[in-house]
Amino acid sequence: MKKNFVSNSRESIRMFKNPLFEALSKVPFYVPLIVYIPVIAYFFWASVTVNGFLVFLLHLFLGLLIWTLTEYVLHRFVFHFYPSSEWGKRIHFIFHGVHHDYPNDAQRLVMPPSASIPLATAFYFLFRWLLPVEMLDGFFGGFILGYLFYDMTHYMLHHAQFKSGIWKKIKQHHMLHHYDDSTKGYGVTSDLWDRIFRSGFLKK
Repeated sequence: MKKNFVSNSRESIRMFKNPLFEALSKVPFYVPLIVYIPVIAYFFWASVTVNGFLVFLLHLFLGLLIWTLTEYVLHRFVFHFYPSSEWGKRIHFIFHGVHHDYPNDAQRLVMPPSASIPLATAFYFLFRWLLPVEMLDGFFGGFILGYLFYDMTHYMLHHAQFKSGIWKKIKQHHMLHHYDDSTKGYGVTSDLWDRIFRSGFLKK
């Protein structure tokens, strides 16, 4: 198993000839905080108003849990799906391949709103169709909170150093995915689903 988990490369690459598309593909780490904290606050407030605090907490927890599974499924089966067509390869590179080739590009470590807002909207309407109306606000707020925590965690794992504790273990797990075996270790915020689906790294 490789010992060097830290890449010194902070290089980037231009992905689009169009200046607007290129600008939309990059985002400072704090932009998702600006975009989504007010959204989360609104859904939390709406849930507490309708359900009370304890029921809100239950819906929040369920939303967080489903986010962790969504994070795993998207990373494993969508971001690491390798198409055979040239067009498909280009799409894969834009969405995730660029991150593996340039893992410490600070402008491409969180999802740009140009991608995350359409995805969040799609998930909102999916959950509105699936869930009881009184559950939707707390659940979706928890789901988006999970996403925001994922984005911030992903940025920290590539740019912060942890001496010990849980954060060091989480970073080691993600760095093994990058620098040892990209077919394992799909969980970013935790290795919960890697443990359940046996896609984690063997301890030595």
